[in-house]
Parts: sequence; structure tokens; C-alpha cells
Amino acid sequence: MSLLTQDEYKSIAANLTLPTGAFIDGAYRPATSGKTFETSNPATGEKLADIAACGAEDVDFAVEKAREAFDDGRWSRMHPSDRKDVLIRLCKLMTRNARELAVMESIDSGKTIYDCETVDVPETIHCIKWHAEAIDKIYDQVSPASDDHIAMVVREPIGVVGLVLPWNFPLLMLGWKIGPALAAGCSVVVKPAAETTLTALRLAELAMEAGLPRGVLNIVPGGGADVGEPIGRHMDIDMVSFTGSTVTGKRFLGYSADSNAKEVVLEMGGKNPAIVMDDAENLDRVAAHVVNGAFWNMGENCSASSRLIVHKDVKAELLERIAHHAKHWNIGDPLDPETRMGALVSEGHYTKVCGYLEQAENVVIGGSAKDGFVEATVVEVSGNDAVLAREEIFGPVLSVIEVSGFDEAINIANDTDYGLCASIFTANAKRAIRGARAIRAGTVTVNSFGEGDITTPFGGYKQSGFGGRDNSVHAHDQYTQLKTIWIDLADDEDEAVD
Repeated sequence: MSLLTQDEYKSIAANLTLPTGAFIDGAYRPATSGKTFETSNPATGEKLADIAACGAEDVDFAVEKAREAFDDGRWSRMHPSDRKDVLIRLCKLMTRNARELAVMESIDSGKTIYDCETVDVPETIHCIKWHAEAIDKIYDQVSPASDDHIAMVVREPIGVVGLVLPWNFPLLMLGWKIGPALAAGCSVVVKPAAETTLTALRLAELAMEAGLPRGVLNIVPGGGADVGEPIGRHMDIDMVSFTGSTVTGKRFLGYSADSNAKEVVLEMGGKNPAIVMDDAENLDRVAAHVVNGAFWNMGENCSASSRLIVHKDVKAELLERIAHHAKHWNIGDPLDPETRMGALVSEGHYTKVCGYLEQAENVVIGGSAKDGFVEATVVEVSGNDAVLAREEIFGPVLSVIEVSGFDEAINIANDTDYGLCASIFTANAKRAIRGARAIRAGTVTVNSFGEGDITTPFGGYKQSGFGGRDNSVHAHDQYTQLKTIWIDLADDEDEAVD
């Protein structure tokens, strides 16, 4: 799909019909309390809509309807190929409405229309379609058998699941979770981030149009204390999948322990290293990858390359090339397709990132911030103990740490509470493989920045993740239970005792 002009995107934005109610049991509804909260455009401060501010009673209602849908089998026991057909129809409707979704995502989150059009919306569609196509291609198992028994190991949908989403990739993270959850046959209750609710609500409406039965997909907007915690503590939710900060993610383990010991899967923060060794080839290409990893989506990315661990012999040349590439990461109106970096998601988050900038002692590139926008920034730090090297900033700030050798680089890369992603740049294949094996992270890329794709599992070590993985066939595991069915084939006469 070719990009439009800035004026054309603004025209689409001005004519959008924005959803405002919770979506429960197949229909938009106000919050039981009647309360609302304001959502605004981070780039302009303009009010967009008043969204239903749900609470525990709305969570109860959504779970009740999700449980009814699950127990009566309208989706959970639908033939796999029929479930696949519904999700494929949803993907077609999303494709038909892709531009509307992209503009809605951009004005709600501050993300650039370029990213929304070329990455977020198409990748969300691809994700849901991929999991839909897997529905009737994942086989169960039969264990090694004797003549006297057959033992089947079958997957069953886990039940009602709570999906708690982040604000940095609102639509794509929704796709990462509902794709495998709905494919497995679960009913879901989704809490979008309060900052970014619009596309989740719109997608639920499209899902109903595609033929998803009532009660299977429910969207409950609201704050963490009002909606997230009640989901985590709910006695009739069987599993929660959460993506967000490590601090918040840990709370769901406590909620589970305090309630019904529900399954919990957490995808949390990162302080991801990009290691550049002295033998790295084509430093200009390396710089392009490092810049993309650090500044894509304004650095509001749990897998962002926020630590550059670079050998002293190539540091100066690499920083020169990074400066050249960073010039192309301009800030501006997110609805301008020429803009590469939009606004940070909220005033509160902007203030937090600016607080980190104030602690920077040696700014090499950038460092300016104004009215919700932060330019691409590179800072040199004294070592891995510096605040900017240890804490997740979640903004376009790259911290540079100089090293003298391979082992030192690996040790610094692992010296963190996190373990989500990492990159290593070297021309030595043996060193690359040794480094990839030694780094304690869920995804390690060699001579590139990336997260894999839909076929590869995504999640982290240490405080970056817990309990499972998103993406790939492994994502289906978290939304299913394994059941053993043991069938005794022994002849009754053979078992008779003389």
C-alpha cells in the first residue's frame, strides 16, 4: 500500500468515528459506573474522545460472558477449520480497513503514520492470519504404547484468559495475544493500556463482523488498579498474559498467588546490548542497525538496543557513522509520512525520559526535548554502573560503553537484571556463535538488529520474562492445557484370575 500525503492523513483523522465504549458480549457499552476518561493525541494535546472508564464490576461482567461463551462451546468447541475461517475473515476486514486502523493508531499513540502503515497494521494482520492458519495444522500426540493401552496427549483451550496490553505497540501486541489465544479456542478479556485504547475497540467490532461469536472477545478499558488488578485477581480467569514493565508484571504473580493460582505469562522490560567488536565489517551498515534498534518507535520498545557496547578501536569511527544515520531520524508531525520519530505517548512518560536526559554527563548526539518530542540522543557513560546504562529509559536514548575485548563485552552485556534481546556484530563466525550462546537473552541477533519474526518465539530471561513466549507455535502452549487420555485395551479374560 502506497503512503498518502500529510494532508490526506489529516483528512482521514478528522473524519474518523472513534469507539468510546467497552466492548463486552458483542456490543459497545458504557462503564457500569458511567465514568469516562479522556484520551488525547500525544503530538498535539488535542482531546480525541471520552472512553468508558471501567471497573471491577465491568471486569466481572466481561468474565461472566466470556465464561458462558467458553462453556457452551460456541467457539471453544467449534471445528478448528471453522475457527480458522472466522479469523481469516477478520484479517480480510482488517486489510480493508487498514488505513483507518493506521491513522487511529497514530493519533492515539504518537506513533508515526509511516510505522503504523508499513509495520504495525500489516504485521498485526500477518500475525493473526499466521495463527489462524496454524489452527488445523497443530497435531496432538500418542505416547509409546503396549498392546494393552493407548495413551493420547491432547491440547485443550485453557479457558478464559486475561490479556493485558502495553501502550507502545497497541495493535500489534493485541495481535500477538489474541492470535494464538483465539486460535486455541479460548475466550478473552482484554485490557488495553489506558493511553491507547482505540484500535483494540475497533478491532473487536471488526471481529464481530467477521463472525466471532458474542462473548469470545471482550475489551475492557480503564486503569491498572481499576481493570488490570481485578483481571489478575479474578477467580474465574484461568490465565493472564501481560506485556509491560517489569514492576507491573511482577504484581500479576502476586495476584495469581492471592487468588486461584492462575497461569501467568509475562513479557517485560529490557536493557538490551548491541555489541560491536573490532572486527565488525561495514561499520556504516552496523551504524544503521544500531540506530534503528535504538530509535525505532521513539525508543519506546522493550527490545530497543539501548546499550552500545563497542570496542575502543572502532568506537570513534562508529560514533561518526551513527551521527550520520541519526540525522535521518527526524522528529515531527506523526501524520507526516516523512517523519521517522513521533511524540512520546504521554506527558508523564515524556517527563520521565527528560529526567534521564538531565542525568546525561556526556551527550554525543542530540539531547534536545520539547513539547512531548525527544530527538535521537546518544550519550557516553562512564561504565555499566551508570544509571543510563542500567535503567530502562524507554525513550530514544542510546548509552555508549567502551570495552577492550570480547570477554569484557559479554560480561557487561550480561551484567543487567534483564535478558530480552541482544545483538553482536563481528566478522568472526566462531566468535559470533560463542557470543550468542553466552549472552543470557531470549533473542540474540548476529550482525543485525531484530526480534526474529512470527515463526520464532519472543520472550526473555531473568526479569524480562516469565512463563512462556509470544510468537511461533510456542505461543499456543500458554493458551492450552495438556491432557492425558489413557485407554485400557486389555482383554477382560486376560485379566481374570484363576
